[in-house]
Amino acid sequence: MPVVVRDLTMADADWFLPLNNAEVPHVNALDEAVLAALLAEASLARAAEVDGKPAAALIVFSPGATYGSANYRWYSERYEGFVYIDRVVTDPAFRGQGLARGFYDEAWVMAAGQNVMLCCEVNEEPPNPGSMRFHERFGFKPVGGQQTEGGKKTVVLLAREPEEA
Repeated sequence: MPVVVRDLTMADADWFLPLNNAEVPHVNALDEAVLAALLAEASLARAAEVDGKPAAALIVFSPGATYGSANYRWYSERYEGFVYIDRVVTDPAFRGQGLARGFYDEAWVMAAGQNVMLCCEVNEEPPNPGSMRFHERFGFKPVGGQQTEGGKKTVVLLAREPEEA
């Protein structure tokens, strides 16, 4: 099972958008225009292919992006330095193969190299217990919470500090 990790680009929109949008409400829906804007400002955007088939993707932001996410803004208003994992999506056929873990390892190296925290959020409502367990195993701890989408979602804001390596 050869895995190739490479940059995520607009050429991936045909497989990435359906994969991303199938994961709503755990991530927000995207269209081509929004994806193009995200990729233009992302500090890291990666795709994983398994045996030549698109399998997973990651999008990460650093401070200073104009990204309108309420969760990204929450970190921006409170912290000067951070690496924010906006989304990781994995095709169900490729789950459990360590692709998300590999992406998190890459984002962690980026954050540790800058001596800043790695952060993200997980839905508390609607619940996403599998994601919460993944993040707890990876060393993330709650640093806050908020409601988004007019109260339709409640998220736990998480961070992993550099010294917790």
